[in-house]
This record gives sequence, C-alpha cells and structure tokens, in this order.
Amino acid sequence: MQEIRAGAKLVILETSDVHGSIFPINYGTNENVPQGLSYAATVIKKHRKQEGNLLVIDNGDLIQGTPLAYHFVKFGAALPNPMIKVLNELEYDAAVIGNHEFNYGMEILNRAVSESDFPWLSANIVDSSTRTPKFGTPYMVKKFDSGVKAAVLGLTTHYIPNWENPKHIKELKFEDALETAKKWVNYIHEKEKPDILILAYHGGFERDLETGRETENQTGENQAYRICHEVEGIDLLLTGHQHRKIAGELQGVTVLQPGFNGKQIGKATISFVKDNGRWKIADKVAEIMELENEEPDESILTLVEKYEQETQNWLDQTLGTIVGNMEVTDPIDLRTNEHPLIEFINKVQMEASGAAISNTALFHNEAPGFSKQVTMREIVSNYVYPNTLSVIKISGQDMKDALERSASYFIVDNGKIAVNPNFSEPKPQHYNYDMWEGIDYILDIRKPVGERVVKLSHKGHDVKPEEEFEVVMNNYRAGGGGDYTMFKNKTVIKEIQTDMTELLANYFLEHNTIKATVNHNWKVIW
Repeated sequence: MQEIRAGAKLVILETSDVHGSIFPINYGTNENVPQGLSYAATVIKKHRKQEGNLLVIDNGDLIQGTPLAYHFVKFGAALPNPMIKVLNELEYDAAVIGNHEFNYGMEILNRAVSESDFPWLSANIVDSSTRTPKFGTPYMVKKFDSGVKAAVLGLTTHYIPNWENPKHIKELKFEDALETAKKWVNYIHEKEKPDILILAYHGGFERDLETGRETENQTGENQAYRICHEVEGIDLLLTGHQHRKIAGELQGVTVLQPGFNGKQIGKATISFVKDNGRWKIADKVAEIMELENEEPDESILTLVEKYEQETQNWLDQTLGTIVGNMEVTDPIDLRTNEHPLIEFINKVQMEASGAAISNTALFHNEAPGFSKQVTMREIVSNYVYPNTLSVIKISGQDMKDALERSASYFIVDNGKIAVNPNFSEPKPQHYNYDMWEGIDYILDIRKPVGERVVKLSHKGHDVKPEEEFEVVMNNYRAGGGGDYTMFKNKTVIKEIQTDMTELLANYFLEHNTIKATVNHNWKVIW
C-alpha cells in the first residue's frame, strides 16, 4: 500500500533580462519608474520571511544595459560589480549567462563570476579546446530542510556568435542548447535523482505556445518550444531573452518568462507529497508578479549609492551644442523621412572608420534624440548598446538584400504605413530597421516584401549585384544579427574597438558645435 501524506512546498523566484537596472530611474529623463532590482528586492525579502523552501535564480542579461552598468565598466575598475553586489546581498542561489554578459569582454565577465557568492550555471558554453563548461558549473543541486531535492541546469542561447564581437568570445564554443539539454537532463536524473528538475535557459520560444505556429525564423536562437516537446524530464523551464511575460504549461512543463528590467518577477510554486518515501510533485502553479505597487528596498539603494551618484554626475556633463533640431518626436516619421539624428550617427561612423558607406538604426522608440545642449545622458539614452564598429566588404546584391530586409519592417494598413508585427511581437525589434548613408535608395512599401527596393545607386550609377563595397556598421549587424544573414562571415576590412557611445561623445568634444542636417539620399514611399 502506498504511503501518501501532505508534504512540502517549494517556491522558485526568477528575474531575467534585468539589464543593469537597480535604481527605479529612467536615465534619459531621471524620472522614477517602478523597475529594477531595488523593487525586486522587496518581493524577494518578503518571500524569504514567508517561505521555508525558496530558490532565487537570475536567468541572464544582468550586467549590461544601463548607464550605471556602463559607467562602472569604464570608470569603476577598482570596485566590485554593482549588479553582483546586489545579487550577493539578496542571497541569489544561481545565475545563468546571458548573451549580453559578453558585451564588455571576458575580463569584466570573469570578474563578475569570481565576485559572485552563487554559481553561474552554463552547460553549453564550453572551452573550445577542453569542451568543459567555461563558467562555473553546468548545474546545481540544493536540498532543503524538508528533504526536497532540487536540481537546476543552466543553458544559454547558442546564437551568440552571430552577434558578439569575436574578440569577446575567443576560445569559447557555444553548443546547441537543445542537444545539451537532452544530454544533461538525463545525466542529472541518473546521477542526482532530484525531486524536481529545473532548466534555467537564457533563450525564449520560437513558436506560439498554444498553436505551435512559427513566431520567428527558425535559426536556433530560441528553442524553448522544442525543449518542452523533445526533452523528457523537465518539470520547470525558466526562460528569458525575449523580454516577454509568460506563465503557463507546455507539454506538461511549467514555463516562466518574467519580462525585463526588473519590472516583474516570475514565480513558480511547487507542491509535493510523499509517495513510498519519495517526494512527488503534486501541483505546479506559475505566475508573473508585477512590481509596480511595491516600494523599492532602501538598503539595496544605499548599497550602490556611490555608483549611482558618480553615474549621475557623469551623465550631466555637457559635451556640445546642436544648431538646428535633432530631437525625435515621431519614430515612424524618422524611419520614413530622413532625420538629422540618424544622418549624424552615420556620419560619425564614417569618420571613425574611413568608410564611405554606413548604416545604423533608431534602437528604440523612446530614444529622445539630442536637445540643444547635448549631455552624456542623451548619448546613452539614444545609443543604448555597447556596440563597436566593423567595416566589411559586401556585394551589391548583399546591399540590396539588406535593404529589402529593412523594407520588410513596414506594412500598409488601410492606406497608412505601420510596423510589421514581425518587428514588434513577441519582442520589439525596432533596432533591426537600418538607414543608410553613402548610397541613394527608394523603398516602395506598396510592393511585395522582397521587391521593395525600386532605386539603389552609388555615385550616380545603379548598383550592380557583383560590385563590391566597404560598409561600416555596428558589430551586431556585421555578424548577421537581426536576420541580416547576407553580412555573416564577410571579409572584415577594419574593426574600431571603441564603443559608439564613446565615439559620439568624442565627436562632440572635438567639434563642439554640430549642425543638424539631412541630405535626402533615401526615402520611403507608400
């Protein structure tokens, strides 16, 4: 006769894609916003008091994304990483490597890992020579006072080499996350015999959870749907990377994805009963906890107050003056009618690299542009990624294909131009629409996708498919990021290893006064 009795409860809290956010601040405006680890800390501490069995896990993209994080990397080398200080203080049990962890290079990442009081779980990022996990351990096991034994396996999207500066990931191999999951899940069950197996995966869902419909190109960047369908033995799948809010079930696997910037926390509550001397899962509940009605934890703010004050002082430095208007009032208008901000960024890229052709994007719809008196705050508010520049050699056909990829950003809806849902759902990808300098082109959105480039010329002559051009772009795009596969593995003519934010700041310091201009070398018609 089976022995069954009321048993135990385990609560798992997940943060993901925090992106350097501690203080509840929009650094572009300095307005308070309910986000960041100071808000998450309040909820985590409440649960520490209430729950006997608690696991707290960060799912990646932790150390990059705010001016505070950037300022620390550039000027705070002697200090501990502020993000790690906070996670240590909150007694996190584990963290997973995210793709943006590599943005500042291996030295910064290795320091962050070494300063952590918790393990970084990374089963599929291995040393290219030894094939052993490069950061920490593939998985962790924690046994609670109740006797419940939990195993947590960490995985990261293996698509990172398509985006990251090659110098930042030297001597690393990114093994297929799905195949790695199959191997390690079986191993953990056989060796550890856990009562619950949790997979923490810095990656997201490539298909609609309900219908199975493809929601993106099946590149392998996101594999959570396949993991749920093809890997036996996972009880809870923590995801991230896409900045979505997901709480539910897929193929019997409880799934979570807790938004971004510390605006939400993912929570899974697992109930166990004893069955023949073993804990068995009786029930699983997933939810997303919104943090907007919480209060920030003052002790966390005090812990990193020195970093914040130095960051604020740096952000308010005036670097130069704009003559004319470089402010952004309408992102759609900026992307359909040439804007001085984009022309200026392309101009800086061209001057820094020596290339005669350049492309760039408006990275997000909240980018403010530049006011009359330009500060570092405005630069980092507009250029939010720590990109460097690459000059690559491409063909005329590559150029046309890239413009067609950009042109697919638009649709015409009842005679009005709008954003293609593929660029806004499930994750906003406005940074994947490029605008070019050094060539002349027209995009006709009335035409089918793939046939929208109706004019493409260089120096007064139509661009021929076999012609070769040297083009400067950010390292993400040069690696093929954003499905610009035509740029992948092209000959690299030159790399400029200075961050674009620094190049923009230096340009203002050198020239002091900048005129807002447009030369009308491209347009979008519909």
